[in-house]
Amino acid sequence: MSEALAAVGAAGTDTTVPAAPGARQFWRRLRAQRAALVAAVVVALLVLVALAAPLLTALEGQDPTTYHPALIDSARGGVPIGSFGGASADHWLGVEPQTGRDMFARLVYGARVSLGVSLGATLVQILVGVVMGVAAGLGNRWIDLVLSRITDIFLSLPLMIMALALLAVVPDGFPRPVLVALILALVAGWSTVAKVVRAQTFALKNLDYVSASRLSGWSTWRTAVRELLPGLAAPVITYAALLVPSNISAEAALSFLGVGVKPPTPSWGQMLTSADVWYQAAPQYLLLPALALFVTVFAMTVLGDGVRVALDPRAASRLRVGTGRKREARAATAVPAAAPQTVPEKEEGA
Repeated sequence: MSEALAAVGAAGTDTTVPAAPGARQFWRRLRAQRAALVAAVVVALLVLVALAAPLLTALEGQDPTTYHPALIDSARGGVPIGSFGGASADHWLGVEPQTGRDMFARLVYGARVSLGVSLGATLVQILVGVVMGVAAGLGNRWIDLVLSRITDIFLSLPLMIMALALLAVVPDGFPRPVLVALILALVAGWSTVAKVVRAQTFALKNLDYVSASRLSGWSTWRTAVRELLPGLAAPVITYAALLVPSNISAEAALSFLGVGVKPPTPSWGQMLTSADVWYQAAPQYLLLPALALFVTVFAMTVLGDGVRVALDPRAASRLRVGTGRKREARAATAVPAAAPQTVPEKEEGA
């Protein structure tokens, strides 16, 4: 318990905002959700593949930028020679049409770009949103008004239009993955985090232990760090888990439009851009990055929903995945229904 709570003694505490569960309790609730556990394993494997991309490509003996013109049938317009896009012992998932670049190497290196951009953008969004939300919640009326209007302005900005405009004017020498992450972080996402944090700060600052810390002479910074941030952990972690798949989709959309990550750096969205004319002649060129994007976004979404339920046990899962319905049915049949009570009819003339 915090020092401010000890200062109020037996005055009691307000329980309008539930405290975040401890680490053991959180993991126990998360383990009870099978869908969330499977999603966590999938996300961990994807992150491991992204981190070990150089080792995996070295094991295959290929790299994502080397051209293999001998594996391309130029008479058919650049279609890979062989079945399944030229898949072989040297090229596990085949090669890219027209260029002959290894598909497996481009997929694993594309995972580094897509996951790195989305995670980096999420970290910046959470940092800016928490600072803006706490400052608006703890500041005076004018500070809250100014910060809230700034947040509303950024909340109303169309992400794709602003991203297209900013990416078009920035020099090509600036690293594109870093630029895309900064644009995703500063144009969209943080404003919604700031709204959530501001509302939660208003609820928390009226609790007894927070009021005691402010009355005891603590600075606003110390009160925010020592008393408010632990209470903000649950909603912030939940929203961060749901921001990651949104950022992955946004990065893929920008790369698909041709303004995201530039060649030869591989990205799943960029691969989809090049594959839109090959869906008949070489369907694996379109299906592989699309499947990678689908699995990643779906796993991140399921994991984010599981984290939300684990942090707030009163919330029900929005994703009915696995055996949840069967458990509910067994629980309903285990308790016998109460016999309906009959109300005696009134006698005539009563």
